[in-house]
Amino acid sequence: MANTSTRTLRLLSLLQTHRYWPGEELADRLGVSIRTLRRDIDRLRELGYPVEAQRGVDGGYQLAAGAALPPLVIDDEEAVALAVGLQAAAESPVEGVAEASVRVLAKVAQVMPARLRRRVEALRAVTVPVGEGAVAAPPVDPDRLTVVALACRDTERLRFSYTAADGRRAERHVEPHRLVCLYRRWYLVAYDLDRQDWRTFRLDRLSAPQGSGARFGPRELPAADAAEFVRAGLNGVRRPHRVTALVDAPAATVRERVGRWGTVEEVDAGRCRLEMTADSLEWPAMALGSLGAEFRVLGPPELLALVEEWGERFGRAARGGVAE
Repeated sequence: MANTSTRTLRLLSLLQTHRYWPGEELADRLGVSIRTLRRDIDRLRELGYPVEAQRGVDGGYQLAAGAALPPLVIDDEEAVALAVGLQAAAESPVEGVAEASVRVLAKVAQVMPARLRRRVEALRAVTVPVGEGAVAAPPVDPDRLTVVALACRDTERLRFSYTAADGRRAERHVEPHRLVCLYRRWYLVAYDLDRQDWRTFRLDRLSAPQGSGARFGPRELPAADAAEFVRAGLNGVRRPHRVTALVDAPAATVRERVGRWGTVEEVDAGRCRLEMTADSLEWPAMALGSLGAEFRVLGPPELLALVEEWGERFGRAARGGVAE
């Protein structure tokens, strides 16, 4: 049996991973008797952790919400996952999350043992972050995201106002299923009670979500998972194109002109690599043409075909002379 301090930390870690633990199962996981488990629970309460107990044959324990966030007990794998997750969250479209993630990441890295810091840095070194050229995503209010997430978790019916793509606004009453983050946009997959069908809602178009207090039994989603359902619904929408071009101009010049819409990497003193992501290929073609420099399209092939088409059209216009 582990010593008391080690066992107490293990108990706290288990309570933080589940909303509720049956007493016998929790005692088995710790390898102690029910009586010893009760003493360990009392010890946590003395340390200020709000542990709630449910009496009876099926009794158990859960860590209740406290007035302040208690210290978290996590193992090595969880620490690495937390750091990597915070790094990804630094690119989040949710308002305020990017800045807060950077601050928390700095605190977590500071208290990590050297061996874990090396693992995190290695992962960050081989992970390509989403650059400034990513498809712009409207910010999502974190409170709105939290309300919807809790309704999904608690299978609670949800009401909200929703603005469709054509600008029409309507009140919706749904059974929320899952949240999906795709192309840096948040989507809610839910069963629409008024339309008696499954629907996808963009969270940036959703406002004033409120749980109704009514619970529901989960329905069967007509797809393998929520992500597949969202993708199927977006089939009619053009997906982002990732554009790469080699430009015969200094990186500083290209960055000054189009850097806010893409990432510019210096190749040498007179050349640079430009990467952009856009819903339409017309805009990257115009941006490249506006640079006033020679360039070579590295991808995608569709952009090369578009540039060739435009070149032929402009050539015909030039050969035709100026209309009088």
